[in-house]
Amino acid sequence: MIRHLLSGADLDAGTATLVLDTAAEMATVAGREVKKLPALRGRTVVNLFYEDSTRTRISFEAAAKRLSADVINFSAKGSSVAKGESLKDTALTLQAMGADAVVVRHPASGAPHRLAEWVDGSVVNAGDGTHEHPTQALLDAYTMRSRLGRLDGLHVAVVGDVLHSRVARSNVLLLSTLGAKVTLVGPPTLIPVDIAAALAPGTDVCYDLDTVLPDVDVVMMLRVQRERMGDSYFPSAREYARRYGLDGPRMRRLPEHAIVMHPGPMNRGMEITPEVADSPRSTIVEQVANGVSVRMAVLYLLLGGNNR
Repeated sequence: MIRHLLSGADLDAGTATLVLDTAAEMATVAGREVKKLPALRGRTVVNLFYEDSTRTRISFEAAAKRLSADVINFSAKGSSVAKGESLKDTALTLQAMGADAVVVRHPASGAPHRLAEWVDGSVVNAGDGTHEHPTQALLDAYTMRSRLGRLDGLHVAVVGDVLHSRVARSNVLLLSTLGAKVTLVGPPTLIPVDIAAALAPGTDVCYDLDTVLPDVDVVMMLRVQRERMGDSYFPSAREYARRYGLDGPRMRRLPEHAIVMHPGPMNRGMEITPEVADSPRSTIVEQVANGVSVRMAVLYLLLGGNNR
């Protein structure tokens, strides 16, 4: 097993499959009366979040606690970071406290890679800038496999704000490794030039959502990250929804078995309508639940599976 999880590219097919299989075993814990395992008793996991987060932070905290690890939650707001402390100094502080794993979310792309150079424990990237979010890709893959029974040969459309999406980048890397075909769909202003070739050969780009829908097994809608947009990337929210939003009529153009995914949080009415988000095809709630099992698997394999 790898020492850190910083990128979807860190996982080969065998390692990724090991994580998914381990997550399936961890999922059985949720059905028990006592939802805990002693696997990481005596280990310390630090959640180091420099950006606001609900799902990811709580998911990692729940995962660590279900494995009986000690958890320290560190928020940049109200900490010495607000006084100007650097990431390296914070890392050295965590090192002195004996952190076995650091789960980090940071607005700067590449920050987890630097952190991994400064601490002895394992580092898990929980989202860095517009770069990557590998555990989200793992839980998405787990959800696809649970619903559709396989990953190899699936056709996945990743739709929307690819430019600012770390989820899209990690999913392209991981799904391609696991044998799925990915098509990036969105306005030309929100799909970086040559991103498909740079991430994974065989990844397609399409600017017309309607032409893709009849041929896909999975539609993954991305949140439009307006907080990261300093310029106007499309005429209006209404125009974006008309061209690239997933509504009832578009959902009905999908094959009968196809599923709809969204990493959350959603802009309801913009990239996805309530009718679609709350439909039986939607896996959005499942993705949240599966996130705990997948992150349990990652922490277990990094810490319990490493003899260091």
